[in-house]
Amino acid sequence: MSETTHVDFWFDPICPWAWMTSRWMMEVERVRPVEVTWHVMSLSYLNAERDLGEKYNRLMADSWGPVRVVTAAKHLHGQEWVKPLYDALGTRFHPGHERDRGKVIAAALEEVGLPASLAAYADTDEFDAALKESHHAGMDQVGTEVGTPVIAVEGYAFFGPVLAPAPKGDEAGRVWDGVRALASYDGFFELKRTRTREPVFD
Repeated sequence: MSETTHVDFWFDPICPWAWMTSRWMMEVERVRPVEVTWHVMSLSYLNAERDLGEKYNRLMADSWGPVRVVTAAKHLHGQEWVKPLYDALGTRFHPGHERDRGKVIAAALEEVGLPASLAAYADTDEFDAALKESHHAGMDQVGTEVGTPVIAVEGYAFFGPVLAPAPKGDEAGRVWDGVRALASYDGFFELKRTRTREPVFD
């Protein structure tokens, strides 16, 4: 039996591209000896000092809530709740196209069986120090010119990959093998082409 490879994955629940990559990593876990640990980062924190235009600035101001709630759930109830809560939030935000942050948070907490009272942490900074610590654990490995997702495996880390749609089955494994091989080369920094489609959630 192949030895299990441990992978760390950083996400912000509001990012559709991180969502796509997370669905791919779930497929990779099925077809490769890989075990993923899920962590939060925050696009709101990453972009706090940047002027990205009025529309995006409003989006960032409105996006603290979900990641704060995931952080609170982890610290009050345990790491094992991070992924189920991410799944419940992301399914509503992305395939479900729901935009009401408060409604999504309440429904996601109910779905996974966490206390409804956790929703209050969306509007407080009580766990922001822990959120920033998690954020930096991922982002400091790749720099500030990228966002989410960030993946770390066996001593190296990278942003992405950005995928639409998310590969499934054997193809997911084949893409993982290629991404892992390329990212493991110390001199590799960038491989990119213009996106020609939006996220594909089917």
